Amino acid sequence: MRAWQVHGKGEPIHVLKQAEIPTPPPAPGQLQVRVTAAGIGLPDVLMARGTYPLTPALPFTPGQELTGVVSAVGTGVDTPIGTRVMSTSGFVEGHGSFAEYTVVYADQAFAVPSALGDAAAAGFWIPHMTGWVALVDRGRITSGDWLAVLGAAGGSGIAAVQLGNALGARVIAVVGDEAKADFCRGLGAEAVVVHEKGGLAADLRAASGGRGVDLIYDPVGGEPAEEAHGALARDGRLLAVGFASGRWPVIDTQVLVMTGTSLFGVFAGAYSRGELEAVHAKLSELLTAGRLLCAVTERVAFDELPRALQRLENRDVIGKLVLDAP
Repeated sequence: MRAWQVHGKGEPIHVLKQAEIPTPPPAPGQLQVRVTAAGIGLPDVLMARGTYPLTPALPFTPGQELTGVVSAVGTGVDTPIGTRVMSTSGFVEGHGSFAEYTVVYADQAFAVPSALGDAAAAGFWIPHMTGWVALVDRGRITSGDWLAVLGAAGGSGIAAVQLGNALGARVIAVVGDEAKADFCRGLGAEAVVVHEKGGLAADLRAASGGRGVDLIYDPVGGEPAEEAHGALARDGRLLAVGFASGRWPVIDTQVLVMTGTSLFGVFAGAYSRGELEAVHAKLSELLTAGRLLCAVTERVAFDELPRALQRLENRDVIGKLVLDAP
């Protein structure tokens, strides 16, 4: 089968190579899936560099997100062949989604809601599932809360903007330029802060009428998150989701104590199948009701993957990119 593989550590444009490799058979508890579309995300860039915590041994096929059709099943699995699923891939074992076929664990695969086409489904599950875990389970969001979303025009941020809006929050999108600001207004953000460097806490307080925000959804980390923390109202929650800036935020415990705020880590990897099924059901309800929009803004031809990842790293992307099947 055709697949993209990482053969060294470096920028995707340099270390990603197409190869013909054996089609992976499903192990017990796994599904083999013919990939129809694959979500593209910043973790794929970090894996190419070797800086992502779950980077597999070289060489490996990256790609965490996919939709596709089940083509074979391992022992102990009763999913019918031909079932259309969306899932995280077996990227930890080197079997990512940037290939004709991949293998996924059956308990990580979910039926595709009828409202989603292949491309939309490929870019839906991880961002929106993570958004639900962060905002609902960890953040305990309620209607009327002020929610600031960092990196709001990126793949993770757009899910949080939409979910926050659907759940009745007053969403402030934090972005890097006016084009991204217009995009986030179209997703339902009540206010937008265009932030380059410095003054973010004051800008967020101003956008919330001086009150401060109740939650900060943070897939960025680093200095932007540290600055934004100063905008939290009492009992506010900083939700640490990712570190697109290159590092996690460092928040002094004394500051947390003196401001009456909290830092919450967000990790959906430890969720049980039953918990994830409940999240899937809630997201499907929102889709069916028309309260979530397709966030995929561009489909990328299979041969163009390295350039697309480089654009993502260069912050030249608005919204979510999805790779077409070869």
